[in-house]
Amino acid sequence: MSYQPFGHQEYYTPPRPPAQTNGKSIASLVLGILSIVAPYIGLVFGIIAIILSAISLKEIRTRYEEGRGLAIAGLVCGIVGTIIYTILILLFILFIFAFNEMDTVNTFYGTSNI
Repeated sequence: MSYQPFGHQEYYTPPRPPAQTNGKSIASLVLGILSIVAPYIGLVFGIIAIILSAISLKEIRTRYEEGRGLAIAGLVCGIVGTIIYTILILLFILFIFAFNEMDTVNTFYGTSNI
């Protein structure tokens, strides 16, 4: 048994409590997945997932929380879902204008079947 004098004791820092997972990163992952699979409102879910991911990544960096992987996955899923539904909406609008234009041209030349 070694004896250390009172003035020469070694001090140690107590272990840090386990870090909590950021709640916004979980929400961004859920909304990111929903943005891919939810029809009609996937675009809105994707935008919200991107915003929540950015906020949670900033909070994780400043508060030393866990959940960075969840936030990144939510960001990726949100971006993918937003791109998918943006392309689908643009194609839908393009088809509407294309078919509307054909009907107008046929009516102008008198080839309508009405």
